[in-house]
Amino acid sequence: MKNIIHVILLQTLLTFACIWEVAASPPPAFEGRGLYVSYCQLCHGVTGKGNGPLAKAMRINPADLTTTVRSRSDTILVKIITGEGRPTITGRNRHDMISNSMPEWKNIFNKSQIKSLIAYLRFMSRAKHNLMGDPKIGLQLYNQYCQVCHGVEGEGDGVMTKLIGIVPMDLTNPLETDRLDNKELIKSILDGNGRYMPAWRDILSQGDVESLVSYIRLLAH
Repeated sequence: MKNIIHVILLQTLLTFACIWEVAASPPPAFEGRGLYVSYCQLCHGVTGKGNGPLAKAMRINPADLTTTVRSRSDTILVKIITGEGRPTITGRNRHDMISNSMPEWKNIFNKSQIKSLIAYLRFMSRAKHNLMGDPKIGLQLYNQYCQVCHGVEGEGDGVMTKLIGIVPMDLTNPLETDRLDNKELIKSILDGNGRYMPAWRDILSQGDVESLVSYIRLLAH
């Protein structure tokens, strides 16, 4: 009876730990991707190269975000997104970089959303690997199957690490994740890796794993 009580208590603690962790906020680049898809993708395109369908219809040339973002500070990007960089000096845009076709988003996005959007723009400009699946699905799968070991933020500090004494990969470190291409990450998840990384082939589909990999990419940015 005493052992049964201990098991029930342990299960209860794990349940509450998981509920708390699932409620944690997703990484900024994850929210930023949602904003980008809803507000920016029509003009700047899926990959940010400025070839969105609305750009073609309006005959405008949006910036190629995969290159221009690299040389802009966060302060400048905030000015571009909000439109606060439009005031002119000697008849020219203050930073000489804002197209007349670029909307002003200062009354649409709050400061937190702008920060998240910039995080995703940074991801697009630096990412070495494409997003294969839907990160929204990946977030759900991560919370359900992965965060118990890899942790809420992906830092490898999940509740199970203390219980069984393991050190999972830090998924927030691009030096760790970027060295593996998408195929290698998918194989690691499907077939397992090492002694403690389980194989999920009989639980997750190929599409599920692709979505999970996409979410993991955003964790590292």
